[in-house]
Amino acid sequence: MIRLKIIYHCFGGSHSSVTAAAIHVGILPVDRIPTREQLEQVPYFDRQVNKDHGHLRLMGIDEYDNEIYIVGRRNTHKEFESIIMNLAELFEFADDIHLVNCMPYVNWKMVVGGYTSRRLKLVSIGRPIIVKGVQYSYLKIASLVQNVKVQIAAANKKIITRNL
Repeated sequence: MIRLKIIYHCFGGSHSSVTAAAIHVGILPVDRIPTREQLEQVPYFDRQVNKDHGHLRLMGIDEYDNEIYIVGRRNTHKEFESIIMNLAELFEFADDIHLVNCMPYVNWKMVVGGYTSRRLKLVSIGRPIIVKGVQYSYLKIASLVQNVKVQIAAANKKIITRNL
């Protein structure tokens, strides 16, 4: 079985990607919306700052020994994915990387709350807005994670079948 490096990415690496990665590694539930307290206990949740953007952060290892990472990549979605995959091909590990864009799951509450908390440093105002936004999109983010797991399982099954 191939051990993957799964990288959930979004603008700031503080909310949607962190939530998805936390679901993936079992920190957050897949079947119900977490409480504010549960979200706030997740490593990196609403904690990344500008200097953290572009730095991969290991969130944990999943049940198949895949490494689960998060990263904030600002407005460089296409460039980020291109650079990562070009490097992976150059160093011959392109099959070991799986990139997951979490931006389609970001709603206006997450944008406003994130800007208020991270950029304006008004955490006590921004974080409750972020939490509401994450809770609103949570089941969609959980579905994304489930789809990623299905894709990975299917890919591993094809590889195992080919090797028999």
